[in-house]
Amino acid sequence: MTEKEYELIDELYFVTAYDQLQKELEWAGTDILSILKECIKNEWVRCYSAPDVEIENSNLDLDNNYTKYLYLASKKGLLKHNTL
Repeated sequence: MTEKEYELIDELYFVTAYDQLQKELEWAGTDILSILKECIKNEWVRCYSAPDVEIENSNLDLDNNYTKYLYLASKKGLLKHNTL
């Protein structure tokens, strides 16, 4: 897990909207997107369309809708985050 991935997961202990994530991290949108993609690929982050509606990875359209999604660290992501 890179330092940026660690920082991202650190913000995702609760369901978090993209706008809030960007505000907290103060990174460029393209940086957030690339790190989100990597964390989702590693199954460290889950995406939601509403606080209680998870989106299957096969149905994600991150390139076009990443600013509309909500994000949450997965159990796998939290375990990885807390073992570093």
